[in-house]
Amino acid sequence: MRWAAILTICLVVGATFLPVVLAQTSDGEIHDHVRLKLAGDRDVRGTQIQVEVKDGVVTLKGQVHSEKARKRAAKLAKKVKGVKKVINELTVRAK
Repeated sequence: MRWAAILTICLVVGATFLPVVLAQTSDGEIHDHVRLKLAGDRDVRGTQIQVEVKDGVVTLKGQVHSEKARKRAAKLAKKVKGVKKVINELTVRAK
């Protein structure tokens, strides 16, 4: 009888939290989506940006051609599903 109760509790708890776990976006998916957004944006396209993702935290590194592109890259990254925080380490390339 105890095992049946324990099993029932495990099934209820699992059914409650499993959709939340499955709905989380992986770091690899976040990385790919951020790269796609950056490549498709006219203000950011053609810049040298490295994207690193760890536990939903996106770090942008490299050089861009303007302050506008630096800010735009961070804004685009923040819009990607699953991103918890963006660390913008981009620098503006001297002209």
